[in-house]
Amino acid sequence: MSAEGSPSSKILYPEWQNEYQAALLELDREKLANRVMAAETAIFNRLQSMSQGTDYQAERQAIEDALASLRVLKRDSLGFPDWEKK
Repeated sequence: MSAEGSPSSKILYPEWQNEYQAALLELDREKLANRVMAAETAIFNRLQSMSQGTDYQAERQAIEDALASLRVLKRDSLGFPDWEKK
């Protein structure tokens, strides 16, 4: 991952961001699908635990952005269909 102290090494939401970053940084196409699945699972689990509270607006936005990036990664690197096309 990133070097210690660099801006991108700041993990605000470790419950899911570690898995998400691992997916973004994975270069091996064979491993990428598993990394994406692990990131999506971690995000889903975090959303489940957040469902009881209301003070998570910044994290919810970060999750929305992360999921959008994972969709692009799946489409561009793993050949998933572009479900946003009409």
